[in-house]
Amino acid sequence: MPERTVIVKSRSGLHARPAALFVKAATGQPVPVKLRAKDGRVADGRSILTVLALRVRCGDPVTLSAEGEGAEAAIDALAALLEQDLDGPDGE
Repeated sequence: MPERTVIVKSRSGLHARPAALFVKAATGQPVPVKLRAKDGRVADGRSILTVLALRVRCGDPVTLSAEGEGAEAAIDALAALLEQDLDGPDGE
């Protein structure tokens, strides 16, 4: 199962707008993606409630994982998203 750990760059972490943008992008992927916080808690990347419950802050590492055809590409796309400041006016 492919995995990648990235540092969350959004100033508010994965709260409100950044979490919603992440979930929207994860929902558009061909495979389910899991998000694991530094304390080991895991969220379904397609669920806003579970992503918000992780309480990820700016600068926290998170690990993305997925299985199935297209998993690597899904992780690449979502990792690139998390490495941006999604709090900006254009989501960047």
